[in-house]
Amino acid sequence: MRILVVEDERKVANFIKSGLTEEGYAVDAAGDGIEGEYLAITNDYDVIVLDIMLPKKNGIDVLKTIRGKGVTAPVLLLTALDAVENRVQGLDSGADDYLVKPFSYDEFLARVRALLRRKEHKLTTLNFADLKLDRATRKAYRGDREIELTAKEYALLEYLLRNPNRVVTRNMIVEHIWNYDFDSGTNVVDVYINHLRNKVDKDFPDKLIHTIRGMGYVLKEDK
Repeated sequence: MRILVVEDERKVANFIKSGLTEEGYAVDAAGDGIEGEYLAITNDYDVIVLDIMLPKKNGIDVLKTIRGKGVTAPVLLLTALDAVENRVQGLDSGADDYLVKPFSYDEFLARVRALLRRKEHKLTTLNFADLKLDRATRKAYRGDREIELTAKEYALLEYLLRNPNRVVTRNMIVEHIWNYDFDSGTNVVDVYINHLRNKVDKDFPDKLIHTIRGMGYVLKEDK
């Protein structure tokens, strides 16, 4: 899952980005409305966290612009403005939810998860062959065996399970699991694929994670 955070208060932005990254999300951050608008239009995000009081262009105007450009990602507005008319304006401009500062991080995270569920309209469990990922508990299983995953391994497995029988390139993986400024020239994707393969396929006769030489990787049954 890839999330955009548009927040000019550096401490707040770093706090949010750090917390979301620990949860396994890929997070891009922008410090003003112009940069946030550009990123929202040029990249595919699962959720956009947008402050209203931003330099260069306020969040309401950014929201109206990106909706006009066809951006459908759920938007969570953050603001210190708690009057009813402010909330109504934000929701009427295309926001999906509204959170007033200061806020509890647990509540913030719960709202992000709710927006992700609303966006996908899918079951909380992803299945392929005898591989299962419970997105509610963030646990993975191969048959009856539970698989212990790091945050990035979980994100990678989730992405593969959302794209079964489809070749995903290294660039596609980087765009969805790491940040936009990540150096795609490194071999970190291959390293994580190997880690995941050792956990998912090791000791099982039927391999599920396959390398397509010169293209990328695919989750498919070994038949």
